[in-house]
Amino acid sequence: MMSEKYLLDTTNDGEGNIKIDDDVIATIAAVAAEQVEGVVELQSTLKASVTDMLGVKNLSKGIKVNVGEQETIIDIYVTVEYGKNIVEISKVVQEKVKEAIETMTSLEVVEVNVHVSGIAIVDKEKVRA
Repeated sequence: MMSEKYLLDTTNDGEGNIKIDDDVIATIAAVAAEQVEGVVELQSTLKASVTDMLGVKNLSKGIKVNVGEQETIIDIYVTVEYGKNIVEISKVVQEKVKEAIETMTSLEVVEVNVHVSGIAIVDKEKVRA
């Protein structure tokens, strides 16, 4: 069921309004963030963890969306790859998420807050002498 509070088109041309659910915006953000080199995964929120336990694929895990009528604020929780520059990865995540949401929804993204909540060693092989 689509939420009624995310109003994108307020023109009175008789064609109606366009509403986008916050889960759709969160999914756009998640896909954009996961494509950034150095991002290993998005951290699960409690809601996402419960959804995962129920066997439902939740692409929007690790994303919190606060949407007004024409703008949005995104909080994204990521695990980054060990050895990479965390600040640079976070800046790229901010840029990519903002670009994706603004391109696909016409909402203005006023903030993308990146929370680095974990670090992971991607290459499991140890160097042996």
